[in-house]
Amino acid sequence: MATATASQVKVRPLGDKILVKRVEAETKTKSGIFLPESAKEKPQEAQVIAVGDGKLLDDGKRAPFQVKKGDRILITKWGGTEFKLEDTEYLIMSEDDVLAVLEK
Repeated sequence: MATATASQVKVRPLGDKILVKRVEAETKTKSGIFLPESAKEKPQEAQVIAVGDGKLLDDGKRAPFQVKKGDRILITKWGGTEFKLEDTEYLIMSEDDVLAVLEK
């Protein structure tokens, strides 16, 4: 279990929830054209900031997470709940909204 800290406020996801921060959208195309704010889509790539305790199973145990703090992940386009904490935007979402872990 990890927590994210912004100044004095700590965020600790509960259960099978994870806290993520979207990776900034590209401002320029590969060919060098700059994109206006209105043309950018929400990025589907994010970084895991903190994870909860895991999904509670029927037998009372917790299921282990498939992602960990620091992982770069691909998330569903409209998944999660957005919130802002000290000028930084975060998402809290279920691990079910994670499509893949991006590896280099």
